[in-house]
Amino acid sequence: MNQEYIIPNAWSVIEEGWRPSQVESSESLFSIGNGAMGQRANFEEKYSGDTFQGSYVAGVYYPDKTRVGWWKNGYPEYFAKVLNAPNFIGIDVFIDGEELDLATIQEVTDYRRELNMKEGWYERSFTAHLSQNKVIKVVARRFMSLEIDELAVINYQVTAVKGDMKLSFQPYVDAGITNEDTNWDDAFWEVEELITDEHQAFVRSRTNKTNFYVGTFMQSELIINGEHVQYAQHFDKNDTVIRHKAACDIAQGESVTLRKYAGYTSSLNHEHSELFSAAKSVLQKATELGYESLLKLQANSWAQIWAMADITIDGDPKAQQGIRFNIFQLNQTYSGKDSRLNIGPKGFTGEKYGGSTYWDTEAYCIPFYMATKDQQVARNLLRYRYEQLDKAVENAGKLGFSSGAALYPMVTMNGEESHNEWEITFEEIHRNGAMVFAIYNYVRYTGDYSYIPEMGLEVIIAIAKFWHQRATFSQHAKKYMILGVTGPNEYENNVNNNWYTNYLAKWCINYAVDNINKVKENHKLDYDRIIAKTNLTDREVTAWLDVANNMYEPFDEELGIYLQQDGFLDKEIIPVNDLSPVHRPINQKWSWDRILRSCYIKQADVLQGFYFFEDHFTKEQLEKHFDFYEPLTVHESSLSPCVHSIQAAKLDRMDQAYDFYLRTSRLDLDDYNKEVEEGCHITSMAGTWMSIVEGFGGLQIIDNKPSFTTKLPEQWNGFSFKINFRNQILDVQVTKTGAQVSLEGEKAQDIILNGEHITLQPQMANA
Repeated sequence: MNQEYIIPNAWSVIEEGWRPSQVESSESLFSIGNGAMGQRANFEEKYSGDTFQGSYVAGVYYPDKTRVGWWKNGYPEYFAKVLNAPNFIGIDVFIDGEELDLATIQEVTDYRRELNMKEGWYERSFTAHLSQNKVIKVVARRFMSLEIDELAVINYQVTAVKGDMKLSFQPYVDAGITNEDTNWDDAFWEVEELITDEHQAFVRSRTNKTNFYVGTFMQSELIINGEHVQYAQHFDKNDTVIRHKAACDIAQGESVTLRKYAGYTSSLNHEHSELFSAAKSVLQKATELGYESLLKLQANSWAQIWAMADITIDGDPKAQQGIRFNIFQLNQTYSGKDSRLNIGPKGFTGEKYGGSTYWDTEAYCIPFYMATKDQQVARNLLRYRYEQLDKAVENAGKLGFSSGAALYPMVTMNGEESHNEWEITFEEIHRNGAMVFAIYNYVRYTGDYSYIPEMGLEVIIAIAKFWHQRATFSQHAKKYMILGVTGPNEYENNVNNNWYTNYLAKWCINYAVDNINKVKENHKLDYDRIIAKTNLTDREVTAWLDVANNMYEPFDEELGIYLQQDGFLDKEIIPVNDLSPVHRPINQKWSWDRILRSCYIKQADVLQGFYFFEDHFTKEQLEKHFDFYEPLTVHESSLSPCVHSIQAAKLDRMDQAYDFYLRTSRLDLDDYNKEVEEGCHITSMAGTWMSIVEGFGGLQIIDNKPSFTTKLPEQWNGFSFKINFRNQILDVQVTKTGAQVSLEGEKAQDIILNGEHITLQPQMANA
């Protein structure tokens, strides 16, 4: 049974009723961020119940030494940990000397959380019955400014519902923070300096090993019945905490608000000696603007995002809430402003998986950012990998590859591999192909070929070198094989000839050769520079092509399908539907040995290839492979439902497509995987967007033109979305009576709509 306490709402995520057992789940779901920092929805006041404290600064990490029973050549030295940063949200509250703690007070009523996705703020409210004669109501709203991305604002209001009382607020900054996950219980942070004055506090911390410096700061003000008041400020300070104290008396019916401006400055953007002065500048700007103006700026910033990124769904509140939640979290996680940053699998909602980026970015996230922002954002994501090419070559070198061959990491912060499971680190090499596919996808979508001669071709060549060296020629079969790999289906390790990996390798080599020739013909200076840098010879390219032209692809003639890998049909083929529910999820109920011997598939594997290269295969081929592999798929990866939703829509299996869509869009809201307390699945959220735009919207690029083959689930009255295609905005509207596309741009645009070739004029609608 999935959790069902989140109330369906088109623009908000809402929880009503006090549920201590759901606190950690809600901390994930109600997380906030602005691309530069983010935090889980922890309580401001003390909470002695189960909680997972988490605040994070983009790009700041710790190399936690790998913990394994034995070492292997090429093994990553560390696992990159997303760091739990100093806590600035804390506001301890005392009523007549009694500390407010929802885990211990007499009764909590009217408990409510709201994450307002339209305007970008989070609010929590409740009534606390402290005794028969003492009742308070708390309304706490906070947001992370998109306009000033080093700033967060907290507005914490207490109303005396019953009784007169003395209130004491203790806003604090706490730098004595540890991660939920640590291999050796190392101290990740050193606190270097704490300073405070009457209303401001600053802490400078430094990460061990990586030497990132972070300034954590706060400033508080007190408002009684709408009026700012001067108050006697006291403070305490120890080695890791600065705590301010402000007290006042209020009568029954009166309200008092502690307003807190806080945030982080980091050495990614400032000299470490300037962190405090940078923080003071942020505070000055914040207090000059004031809370109401900052809140209005926040709403305006989100309005600009939604104007382009919103997807509307008519007639299905849960589906509507799901897609907006996914779009909201993606925009909270990555803004596209800084090419040094990327999209972590948990974003700012938790610490699991570590690392800044996986292959998820290239395979799933780039299409979302490419279509809902401008192409520079996608280019920044590609630049991120280009700037780490030297590290990818170094990673390959540790495994014995040479001559500039590159193996991009499975998990990384700075380009070094930092994943510490051997079957992933050494064997899940298909990730390399996703790097090339992302370049191809970017060029075909944006029409911006300049990226390839400027940066992309160096990446493409280095990866082609890797595939050439990684392939083994079988004298027996007279074919090249790729042995000892793990495909996207991580429930199969150390297999030979994973079809998806082999097919991707062959495609990467052919794509490399095509682009070497194009750059040679049209960008001679770049070509000469790249050839000199890579030491590429015609003889080497000829050897690549021999691998590509003679790549082995496991195939069963009787079934007429590509096999996931050699020997797949030797397994006992039992559809998932024939498994007793007591065995699900198998990753929590079965031993790893049993999983590896089973036929069960974690996520799209062969079907991932059919998704990437849909124009290489017929609809009949897709149908045959879908019918064989989907019934064996347990969808225990967050990346699985979206691909299957897209393909089910292409096969006109709308009930199945809709079910998969609902699962991907509400994966976290309904906690399908029973793990949302660890954080949300951020990168798969881009797959949710794809399941509408590429699945129900049927977006493809055909002959340099956007093509839409629209499908409407019967549960919906209609849906709409926009895409930025080559700096022109296409607005797609689908209803029960048909589809239309309108153009916001300056020049005509050719499209294909449900098989009809149309030339759109700016602002012209076509049915």
